Amino acid sequence: MADFNQVLDPGNYQEGFINTVIEISKGSNLKIEWDPKRAAFRLDRVEPSIYPKPVNYGFIPQTIDEDGDELDTLVICDESLPTGIWLEAKIIGLLNFEDDNQNDYKIVCVPNDNRNNGDSINSLNDLSDQLKLQIEEHFKHYKDLKKPGSTIVKGWEDEEKAKQIIAECIQRYQAN
Repeated sequence: MADFNQVLDPGNYQEGFINTVIEISKGSNLKIEWDPKRAAFRLDRVEPSIYPKPVNYGFIPQTIDEDGDELDTLVICDESLPTGIWLEAKIIGLLNFEDDNQNDYKIVCVPNDNRNNGDSINSLNDLSDQLKLQIEEHFKHYKDLKKPGSTIVKGWEDEEKAKQIIAECIQRYQAN
């Protein structure tokens, strides 16, 4: 398997587009993580089946978030996307999240070309309140059976804040 951090760049985030690699499919309770040292995906753990991912979960290549991992993405799509694919996605916002007292931002995005919904999602305002609540509830509670209270959802931010976080994570990657 190719090393995504070698073959992909973060994308044209200044214009609102990123490259993202899928780690966990929507509906899965498998915590699959990209291992950049081995250039392979690995099963980190099996989460309780009551906490499946409400959306597809991935990362932006050539970034490092404050937690030391690649910057996470939440890819909003009606379909479950398989582990290991990459796509160009449109940035629509940011979930401000804390895990074990560390910032662990989530860039919220949608496939850049979604003909199923006519590319109708362009900002967080286009998401239903119900979907946002489901995402919040997932991230507030998915570690409760092992580490209660270790996660905090701090709120939603717009596309401009997401771009700022992406730029910081690219700089951190380049300095590493």
